Amino acid sequence: MELGLTGKSVLITGASSGIGRATARLFAAEGARVALTYRVNKDGAQSAVAEIEQAGGTAMATQYDLADPASITAAVDSVIAAYGSVDVLVANASPWSGPHIPFRAFEDVPVAEWQSQLREELDGAFHTVQAVLPSMKARGWGRLVFISAASVRSGIPGEEAFIASKAGLNAFSRTLASETGKSGILSVVVSPGATSTETTRRALPPQVMSHVAASAATGRISTPEEVARAIVFMGSEANGNITGTIIEVTGGT
Repeated sequence: MELGLTGKSVLITGASSGIGRATARLFAAEGARVALTYRVNKDGAQSAVAEIEQAGGTAMATQYDLADPASITAAVDSVIAAYGSVDVLVANASPWSGPHIPFRAFEDVPVAEWQSQLREELDGAFHTVQAVLPSMKARGWGRLVFISAASVRSGIPGEEAFIASKAGLNAFSRTLASETGKSGILSVVVSPGATSTETTRRALPPQVMSHVAASAATGRISTPEEVARAIVFMGSEANGNITGTIIEVTGGT
């Protein structure tokens, strides 16, 4: 299938590792020019750029901080200066670093953590979309792909701030879809279940990972590359009319 991504400019936030990095590689392999952002892992982002360039792709890395609107604006401006536009936004960056092990009760959640999770996840998405939309509207084409979490359906005990922020992201995307569709801009959510990333492996003991895998219809958890394929399709011309919806990549959990 021709995805129509050759020459498209793609901004992927939080792309120094995991799903974001896998997504950058796949967009580049489809002929897109990719921009990877990082908050602190500059080495990871630069090594991803080198990997893409060695494979014949076009990539750049730029610093980006969900909590800093000026940083967001500067990152978007740098991509537009280099590539002329932002055609696709993959909003993958998140302040979440994995579940709290051992479990903690809701009344033990610090107020500051609740506030920072919602502020960074939602305010960060707000500022980023405001920065990229003018470029998309000027070209009459764009794709907004937000990375949420399938656990919004069931919740995770002790992770109320994370779940609430991702649920807000889902609603934000749905509302954007209703506003931007007639401008040629589609807005979708890709919602992974448990995925074999560095963050997941660091946060969850092997026995928990095995239990999660066993609960899936496929008997295993997803790889970052499997999630990336869904993201790339949703961010491409091959997605002609899918908007305002949530695509889950869960292995049937």
